[in-house]
Amino acid sequence: MNTPSSRIHHLSPHRLGLTGSIGAGKSTVAALLRERGLTVLDADAEARKVTEEPQTLAQIETAFPGTVKEGVLDRSALAAAAFADPERTQILNTITHPRVRARMADLEAEAVARGATWVVQDIPLLFESGQEKNFDAVLLVNAPLEVRIGRVMARSNLSREDILARDARQLPAAEKRQRATVTLENGGDLAELEQQLDTALLQLGVKAPALNPG
Repeated sequence: MNTPSSRIHHLSPHRLGLTGSIGAGKSTVAALLRERGLTVLDADAEARKVTEEPQTLAQIETAFPGTVKEGVLDRSALAAAAFADPERTQILNTITHPRVRARMADLEAEAVARGATWVVQDIPLLFESGQEKNFDAVLLVNAPLEVRIGRVMARSNLSREDILARDARQLPAAEKRQRATVTLENGGDLAELEQQLDTALLQLGVKAPALNPG
């Protein structure tokens, strides 16, 4: 016999995937979606929580010795070790991705219990991880490469070479545009981005309280 809480896990809202290359402005769009009343689940935030769990840390230390110090993950050391080549990156993904997806599923179920009919999942490597099939639509945030590099350098200690290396690990922007349902071109100002976003939400039929008062 199903309990009310167990039945909640069988309900599925409409899912909107949100993705974009480094520096494109995905976090800005996520904030705008939250302002419009949508539930936005952040895969990166959940990944950070996952890598604080003792079981996960033990597996990471086994696969990448020296990256966990006194029970705390050295994220810089892990990045250097795990992103050295695709095979090592896949080892890390095998450890973390199932746990992240489980956390996202639990958070989605909580959103459904609160009455959400649409849930946004903010996933940087959505296409690269083959997850687009899990979504009703995918919203891509894009911007010219030099604009993206400038933004990232302004907010972090990453060099141009570091940014280009990270960007190279993702699908080319042109391929992402082909695979996305809608692309927001974020090379202008915030007002222009907001206008594009609201048009996209209406086009996709995404129900957000701010767009559907009453």
